[in-house]
Amino acid sequence: MTEAPSAFARAASALTTRRLRKILALRDFETAAARKLPKPIFGYISGGAETNAALDGNQAAFAEIDFVTRVLRDVSGRTLDTGLLGRTYAAPFGIAPMGVSSLSGYRGDLALARAAEAAGVPMIISAASLIRMEEIAEAAPGVWYQAYLPPDAADVSALLKRVAATGIDTFVITVDSLVVPSRENNLRNGYRTPLRPSLKLAWDGITHPGWAIGTFLRTFAQHGMPHFENADAGRGAPLLSSRAVRDFSGRERLSWAQVEQVRREWTGKLVLKGILHPRDAVRARDTGADAIVVSNHGGRQLDHALSPMRALPGVVAAVPDMPVMIDGGFWRGTDILKALGLGAAFVFLGRPFDYAATVAGQPGVGHAIQLLVNELRADMGMLGLTTIPEMSAEALSLARFRCPAAAASAPELLQRRGPPLKRST
Repeated sequence: MTEAPSAFARAASALTTRRLRKILALRDFETAAARKLPKPIFGYISGGAETNAALDGNQAAFAEIDFVTRVLRDVSGRTLDTGLLGRTYAAPFGIAPMGVSSLSGYRGDLALARAAEAAGVPMIISAASLIRMEEIAEAAPGVWYQAYLPPDAADVSALLKRVAATGIDTFVITVDSLVVPSRENNLRNGYRTPLRPSLKLAWDGITHPGWAIGTFLRTFAQHGMPHFENADAGRGAPLLSSRAVRDFSGRERLSWAQVEQVRREWTGKLVLKGILHPRDAVRARDTGADAIVVSNHGGRQLDHALSPMRALPGVVAAVPDMPVMIDGGFWRGTDILKALGLGAAFVFLGRPFDYAATVAGQPGVGHAIQLLVNELRADMGMLGLTTIPEMSAEALSLARFRCPAAAASAPELLQRRGPPLKRST
């Protein structure tokens, strides 16, 4: 017999429900997270590199694309079902990998994974997460795994064996993080790796008790010192250790040779994340990748890096025979539809779901997913669409879109509809 929830649990659940009623869009989660989190941690999540030009550019691209609606179409049978890499997901979006999400929200990786599993969308475990991939995969068997590849071939092999042993079948390599970027904005906000006990950290806890008690102290009390659990085959550095910097650096020598090694040894699906140049997309396909993610790391790596939306048309035209996914700057259902119209097979969102987990754990992430689903269903109806594959460049006006490849590749984009192609390895 299932034990009935305690009075405290029922009261907490009712409070969460009341809070979520006030969250009407994903940006509302950002506002709520800014109140709950200490400035250093919120700044770490929200900020980008140097001048934030890449971060701002990701958002600006959406405002330059307009919709061209069709009317008087029967849209009563709308569905968001989306085929990708041999599976059918309940919506055309998923949760991007985000490091240390369990520092901003209690057991954040599990909250994200469980909510994604319940909603029928994918979530990607980050190599920089603080909960073991085995525990996450047990709670949500459909998760993917994202790696910052270690430079040593033996370490790569060991990591692949560990991921395969969990039952995870989609391995994502982030390829745009070989060099540690400028962290000046983190330093200005007071965020450092490793975290160090200090009077400032203590004051942040006192002035943000919801986070200090509900996330930080609760984590230490119930699970001990957090470690970076998934960067390598074994357990990584403690959160409060200088080893953490060393474990995520020293990748300057990585090249296509390591990707080729992964393709030889990995029998599941292989995805490369961080592609912006069409030639790199072609190289990824020819190396045996099953799909790619067009991304500039959420504007967190190279300042002034090209917006993924501006890169997308050229990449899609270069590799029309493989699924091209995208992330970076997505907050609305309309954003997702614009990417699909430019040829994306799928969209991943990071920060909005991190904020949702921070504010209300798994229920918060579930609410965020439902908000996007509701927006997509409404937007599709107003565009005269009933299925995701129907969304094409025909529904977009690109006259103001600063992307020469968009106009050049429009004919190809109009033809590239239907279920994403599945490549054999």
